[in-house]
Amino acid sequence: MSAATAQSFTQAITIRLREPARARNLELVLLVIACGICAGAMVLVQLGTKGRIFDTGVLWVGAGILGLALVMHVVLRVVAKHADPFVLPIALVLNGIGIAEIYRIDVHNGLTGWDAIGVKQIVWTMLAMVLATITVVAVRNHRFLQRYRYIFMFATIALLLLPMLPGIGENIGGARVWIRIGPFSFQPGELAKITMALFFAGYLVTARDSLSIVGKKFAGMTFPRARDLGPILVMWASAMAVLVFQRDLGTALLYFGLFLVMIYVATARLGWVVIGLGLFIGGALVAQSVLVYVRGRFEQWLDPFDQTIFDRQTQGSYQLVQGLFGFANGGITGTGLGQGRPYITPVANADYIVASLGEELGLIGVFAILALFIVLASRGLRVAFMAQDDFGKLLGVGFGFIIALQVFVVVGGITRIIPVTGLTTPFMAAGGSSLIANWIIAAMLLRLTDSIPAEQRVQQGAVPAARGRSGRGATTRKERSR
Repeated sequence: MSAATAQSFTQAITIRLREPARARNLELVLLVIACGICAGAMVLVQLGTKGRIFDTGVLWVGAGILGLALVMHVVLRVVAKHADPFVLPIALVLNGIGIAEIYRIDVHNGLTGWDAIGVKQIVWTMLAMVLATITVVAVRNHRFLQRYRYIFMFATIALLLLPMLPGIGENIGGARVWIRIGPFSFQPGELAKITMALFFAGYLVTARDSLSIVGKKFAGMTFPRARDLGPILVMWASAMAVLVFQRDLGTALLYFGLFLVMIYVATARLGWVVIGLGLFIGGALVAQSVLVYVRGRFEQWLDPFDQTIFDRQTQGSYQLVQGLFGFANGGITGTGLGQGRPYITPVANADYIVASLGEELGLIGVFAILALFIVLASRGLRVAFMAQDDFGKLLGVGFGFIIALQVFVVVGGITRIIPVTGLTTPFMAAGGSSLIANWIIAAMLLRLTDSIPAEQRVQQGAVPAARGRSGRGATTRKERSR
C-alpha cells in the first residue's frame, strides 16, 4: 500500500467518524436556538396582550414539546446518525410559532385550560412528535416500503372514502372531509397524502420505463399503455372525487399536483406536464361552471371588494378581505406579537394563520417563515440528488413537494395570487390531523436523508481536501475518473 493510498484511506475513516457527530452537534445547537424562539414567542404574546406574564401553566405545558424535541434528538444520535440536521429544528420552530399565534387568539377570546385551542395544539404536537419518533425508529430502511405499494394504494382510497360513510363522516365548513368517532374528529385525507406518495414512488420505480418509452405516439408525444396507466388513473380519479363529492378544492389540488410532479420526475417527459396542465385547466373550467362552491371561490378571487360578494353569507369574500387588511396593518415590521387584531379575520388560527402572523410579524416575519419552509422542502430535493436508490429519490421529491405545494396554495390563496382552496399551513395551523401528518413527513425526511450512502459523503469531503493540499483546483486522474 502506497503512502498516498494509506493517507486517503485514513482520511476517509476520519470523515466517516466525524461527520455524524458534526451533524448531530449542529442539530443540537439549532434546537437550542429553536427552543429559545418558541419560548420567547409565548412570553411575547403574554407581554403584548396583558403587559405581564400571567399564565405560567401554559409555559410549563409547552416545555413538554421542547423536552420531546431533545428526546428525538437523542434518538437520532442512535438510529439515524447521518440524518439532516436542519429538519427537526425547522419543524420545531414553525410549530412553536404557530402555537404562539393560536394562543394569542385564545387570550383575546378568553379561552383557558382545555377549552383553549392553543393548549390542544400543544397536546397534538406532543402526540405528533411521539409518532414521528416511532416512525424514525420503526422505518430503519425505507426501501422495504416499496414492496407494499399496492397496499398503500388501497389504503389511500379507503382514507379518501371514509368521510363519505354515514355515521362517521362529518361536514365542517362546507367540506365533508372529516370523520367523528365519539368526541374525537380526524381528517383522514391528511394521512392519505403520505400513503399516496408511497404508492406513486413504489409504482413509478417499476413502471417508469413503460410510462416513458413503451406506448403509442400521437402529436409528437408517447402515451403509455392502458395497463400501465390504470393504477395511476384510479388514484387520480379518487382525488377528483374529493373535489366533487367532498367539496374540498385544496386537497384535490394537492393530490393532483403530487401525481403530476412525481410522474414527471420518474419519466422526465415534458408531455406529462402538458397533459397535466390540460387536465387541470379543463377540470377547473368545468368545476367553475358546474359546481356552485367552486364558482364562488373564483368570484372571491377575481373581485373580493365587490359589495355583493363581500356581503354573502356563504361563499363571500369577507374572510379574504379581512386577511388582506391584516397584512396591510402589519406592514413591513408588524405590530408585534399580541399587539395586532388578527382575531377579526374568521378562522384566524387555522386557514388564515399566515395572515395573522403577517399582521403581527410583518412582511419580514412572513419572509423568514417562508424561507424556513423553502429550506425544509429542499431537504426532500436533496435526497433526490444524493440518494442512490430510485424509490428514495421519488419519495424525497414527493414529500418535499407536498410541503412546498401546501405552502404555495395557502399563501397564494390569502394573498389573491390564486383562489382560496382551504388547505392548512404545515406545522402552524390549528388541527391535529395536519400536525400528525406533517411530523410523520418530517420523520420520513430524516430517515431518507440518513440513507444517503456514507461513501458518497466521504468522496464529497475528500475531494475538496485534496484540492486544498495541492494548492490548485486540479484533481488527479483517479479523482476525475470517479
